[in-house]
Amino acid sequence: MIAMHRTDLDEDICVHIFTTSAAMLGVCMTLVGVIRIITAVRQVNTIADEIFSVNAMIYLSSCLFAYWSLRTKRYKRNHVLERLADGLFLFGLVVSTVATGYIA
Repeated sequence: MIAMHRTDLDEDICVHIFTTSAAMLGVCMTLVGVIRIITAVRQVNTIADEIFSVNAMIYLSSCLFAYWSLRTKRYKRNHVLERLADGLFLFGLVVSTVATGYIA
C-alpha cells in the first residue's frame, strides 16, 4: 500500500467539489427565482437575491477551477487549482449560511 504524502493531490476531492459546487449553483439559481417571486407578490425589497446571485458566481468559479484541476497534467498547476477550488467552495458555503441567516 502506498502512503500519501501531505503534498499529494487527492483527485476525489476535486471530483466532489466539482459535482457539489455545480449542485449548489443550481440551488442558488432556484433560490433567486423563488425570492424574486416572493418579493414581487409581497411588494418588499430584499438583498437576499443579490447575495445568492453572487454566491452562484462563487460556486461557478469553484466548479470551473475543480474541472480545470481534473483536466490539467501539471502537478504544480493542479495543486494550485485544487486549492483555489477548495477555498472558493468553502467561501461559498459561508456566504450561503450568511444569506440564509439574513432570510430567516
